[in-house]
Amino acid sequence: MRYDRKNYVDKLLRKRNNGLVKVVTGIRRVGKSFILNELLREKLIEGGFNKENIISFSFDSAFDLEKIGEDLLDIKEKNRKVDPHKFLPFIRELTKGEGPYVLLLDEIQELGNFEAVLNGYLRQNNVDVYVTGSNARTLSRDVSTEFGKRGDEIKVYPLSFSEFYEHSDLGSQKALNDYLRFGGMPTVANCGSDEEKAEELNGLLEKIYLRDVIVRNGVNNEAGLSALLDIMASNVGSPTNPKKIADSFQSKEKLSLSQATISKYLEYFENAFLLEQCARYDIKGKGYIETPKKYYFEDLGLRNSRLRFRQFDEGHLFENMVYLELSRRGYAIDVGTLFHSEPNHNGNYVRKEIEVDFVARKGDKEIYIQCCNTLPEDEKEKVEKRGLIKIGNSFKKILLVNKEIPHFYDPDGILTLGVFDFLLSEDSIERY
Repeated sequence: MRYDRKNYVDKLLRKRNNGLVKVVTGIRRVGKSFILNELLREKLIEGGFNKENIISFSFDSAFDLEKIGEDLLDIKEKNRKVDPHKFLPFIRELTKGEGPYVLLLDEIQELGNFEAVLNGYLRQNNVDVYVTGSNARTLSRDVSTEFGKRGDEIKVYPLSFSEFYEHSDLGSQKALNDYLRFGGMPTVANCGSDEEKAEELNGLLEKIYLRDVIVRNGVNNEAGLSALLDIMASNVGSPTNPKKIADSFQSKEKLSLSQATISKYLEYFENAFLLEQCARYDIKGKGYIETPKKYYFEDLGLRNSRLRFRQFDEGHLFENMVYLELSRRGYAIDVGTLFHSEPNHNGNYVRKEIEVDFVARKGDKEIYIQCCNTLPEDEKEKVEKRGLIKIGNSFKKILLVNKEIPHFYDPDGILTLGVFDFLLSEDSIERY
């Protein structure tokens, strides 16, 4: 099955010849290379660009590395980078004409001193540069520091439900159940049976992602790293911090892992695009709360695979899916927190904390979203909406329900929105 990833291709086309390095990031096997080397290439050629002037090079391809006299096995064995002195003359020869040229460079973090190399191309007016990479810290840091304002990052996520459903022959509810269980990695979506999907997910996680984290960061305590990922999978969307996790290690895992090591390993998972961190935001006080934070998996199937598909807690998976969809649509997301006083049974006022699942921001828009796995009845509905009502400002407030229901506004101005309206309409939370 071929997915056209139109959202990402359109973004890249809008950024053509903008004088910036277009940096396409995302977890390995999410389709970054396919987006650049197949989909973007096709669109450029359809638009009249000379295909001979589109130059592709992958820094983790044995075939491409042979062209510049490099050996992939030697690079892996010595844990070194590709020599830029071998790469530069090769590209210089291919771009010696007037151009214009397009460079499509895959897994750029494997090239030594890639920042300096790319900065050199920024001084060539006839070269438009697009690169991919699979390490968040390296690329995000260098886009913002080495390139200054001359780097432009586009993050690629696994297939959205809309992309998945467009090519599915399943009914909407069955397709959603399948998506919540197996996620949106393109290679997984193209598998036939559930057994094949589970096997593919396990292979991606064990043989590629975890191995990459261990090798890239020189992790010695592989058992501790693996156990930490198990804990994060079991507690997806739950407030946590290194101390709480360390306590869990001692009581459940029978392993000792320091808070500092846990913090470091969590950073490794984030850098590899396995996990995303979501900070807590005091809505009334307009400030961030340092701890605890929430973590979400960048693909639901990888989370479920880690737990051998035994812990299918639909409410947390629904919340994780909503987080990913909002991120994919370009929203900056926090977990909302409200503090207020209310009387206890003795009539004394006590300070209470109410959580709003997500505060989503884009430009001057701010939207508050509470996720609900089923359409709540009277008393439960009051509890679910309590935080939204107490916010009190004029920004949009949404109760997002994991059911197919017609959207409606209640007397408090809160929009109740069903899951398919939300997932299948890109502008759903703004339009209704």
